[in-house]
Amino acid sequence: MKHIKTYFSMKIPFNENELLIEGPVSPNRLSDLDFHEDLTSFRPPLEQKEALIEIAELPEGRINIICDGQTVVGYVTFVYPDPLERWSEGQMDNLIELGAIEIAPLYRGAKLGKTLLEFSMKDDSMEDYIIITTEYYWHWDLKGSGLDVWEYRNMMEKMMNAGGLYWIATDDPEICSHPANCLMARIGRRVSQESIQKFDQIRFHNRFMY
Repeated sequence: MKHIKTYFSMKIPFNENELLIEGPVSPNRLSDLDFHEDLTSFRPPLEQKEALIEIAELPEGRINIICDGQTVVGYVTFVYPDPLERWSEGQMDNLIELGAIEIAPLYRGAKLGKTLLEFSMKDDSMEDYIIITTEYYWHWDLKGSGLDVWEYRNMMEKMMNAGGLYWIATDDPEICSHPANCLMARIGRRVSQESIQKFDQIRFHNRFMY
């Protein structure tokens, strides 16, 4: 499968300022930018910057970002699932995972996560993919947000819905280990029925749950 990356950008209002949302960005573009010091959900900012550069270098890797001047204040990643996870076992070249989305705390509350996902799906290439995301409550910032697990789950689900991802069933043990965990997916309009059936086989190892 040929992975087409067509760059585009747009400006969005934020307070009395404007932010730039752009992508998929190149490794060189990421290298030229600073990362907000509070982008620490997954690792320290400089380490996360290096990790995103590595993803951007991958044929299928896509990084979309929100910038305040020369500083990245938010990002979302799309990449093949981890080889050790169930979602990679079918070796589907048209199944990618929304691996991470993060907005710096000072910029939260303005629905920038939703905007970033809506922007990402404006890319016509996304219609060639099955896009998944796995939500696990132990990854959520419950303390920083002040939300309980179900309020946070509701917030995450609404944000993912903005990108066209919806809850979808699975018998994956890790997801089934807590009722707040979930699998969400978006199936592009050009995805074949054969790919959809293969995805169903990955979602359910117990054939009686189809």
